[in-house]
Amino acid sequence: MNGKQLKNSILQWAIQGKLVSQDPNDEPASVLLERIRAEKAKLVKEKKIKKDKNESIIYRGDDNSYYEKFIATGEVKCIDEEIPFEIPQGWEWERLGNITTIKGGKRIPVGMNLSTIDTGHKYIRVADMKNHSIKNDDIHYITDEIYEKIKAYIISKDDLYITVAGTIGNVGIVPEEFNNANLTENADKIEIYALCKLYLLYTLLSDVVQEQIRECTTKVGQPKLAIIRIQNFLIPIAPLAEQKRISNRIEVLLPIVDKYEFLSSKLVKLNSSINEFLKKSILQEAIQGKLVPQIAEEGAAQELLEQIKAEKEKLVKEGKLKKSALTNSVIYKGDDNKYYEQIGKSVKEITEEIAFDLPNGWYWCRLKDICSIFTGATFKKEEATITRKGIRILRGGNISPFELKIKDDDIFLTKDKVKEDILLKENDILTPAVTSLENIGKMARVDSDMSDTTVGGFVFIIRLHLINRWFSKYILYLLSSPFMIDFMKSITNKSGQAFYNIGKERLSMALLPIPPLTEQYRIVTQIEKLFEQLR
Repeated sequence: MNGKQLKNSILQWAIQGKLVSQDPNDEPASVLLERIRAEKAKLVKEKKIKKDKNESIIYRGDDNSYYEKFIATGEVKCIDEEIPFEIPQGWEWERLGNITTIKGGKRIPVGMNLSTIDTGHKYIRVADMKNHSIKNDDIHYITDEIYEKIKAYIISKDDLYITVAGTIGNVGIVPEEFNNANLTENADKIEIYALCKLYLLYTLLSDVVQEQIRECTTKVGQPKLAIIRIQNFLIPIAPLAEQKRISNRIEVLLPIVDKYEFLSSKLVKLNSSINEFLKKSILQEAIQGKLVPQIAEEGAAQELLEQIKAEKEKLVKEGKLKKSALTNSVIYKGDDNKYYEQIGKSVKEITEEIAFDLPNGWYWCRLKDICSIFTGATFKKEEATITRKGIRILRGGNISPFELKIKDDDIFLTKDKVKEDILLKENDILTPAVTSLENIGKMARVDSDMSDTTVGGFVFIIRLHLINRWFSKYILYLLSSPFMIDFMKSITNKSGQAFYNIGKERLSMALLPIPPLTEQYRIVTQIEKLFEQLR
């Protein structure tokens, strides 16, 4: 249960009479309601408020059903279907309009503006209503001229406010410093008679009332909560003494709940960050040969690299790969303990490029020597089909860490706009070529051939020369490791204001630690087992 859920539960217990114990010596709520009716009648007689044409009395009949009698007409109707739960003895159900007076605020006259200069006339906007109170960090004011026009529309420190447009149903108290401030037309004030103000506040914040707000909010044009709807809210009324006990208990509990929510939120973030840290650590351990033990009988990665070389020669003969792809580099450690790279007859030292030493049987190689890197389809926006038929185009947003997502807003091109060699194949690895800094290194693997799908021009397809499930999975995890992400970040060129461009040629020169194929299987299996445990 999160902090919000706990708060809602406390409010629900409160208005159901389950938060504090009942005292049989408390004056029943029915007596309190009679006093409120008498006070309102007196104010009507004095012409200080208008008589409510919909005034009613709610009572429980001899048949145990709830009834509502309308004073003006004498009409009586059963309201059992409106009663959400049973209340304790001594409590009563009541319409909000019967026990309060609700009045709207007022917009400033057309052509006139608010001011940030203190004129002595504060004007409370919905934007100022935060955390069930009013904040003083950005208060606006009205001139003397405007005040004279709308001075009747003020709110008192004894009132509650409720927002009725834009953000609807936000309820709060009025701090002392905003007593007699002018009120926006997008909020109403609730004048209270004899009730405990905090009790009414928490009742209006409860799910019982908030659900009524959601149900009755009009949605013609801009949503608006009409006063007559607010007056009709059905609320439980506790004896006054119990209202105060409830309010006091809530006032004690809510700071604890707020602290709980803060700590709970921190814990969720911590757990998430720990999981991400652990995943990164697992991948880094894996590519350094520290995740699973080495087994000498499994041979060396040199055998795998020879297989890849043979596959490349085959692809060249078939015309699927350029002859230049056969120019491999050989990376080795010399007798002087330094690393060298040989391309043909040329040899150069690359010790500074080597990030860490590898176990026996592992080899370093360049990314370009084990795969081809394709750029996705480029097209003009108007070339996209409106029928959602043809070739689906995946973009950076379709790529999540280790997951490829099909989306409802994917773009489609006709088949003649897409080259056949960039249609997605099983074991392809996809990564954004142009992306935000935090998304560099997002990788996803294609699990099966997708003859009707490719990627857009801002995505790379990394297609391995050796078709092997475990090899492609190992490369996926390798390219997703902190080691490789750091490399990709180091070669990016910033493109525009927010995006970074990973050049294909620079990416192809990445150095990769390659273990024997059988060890790759064990590494992948262990990674997936550990990742599953972190879910």
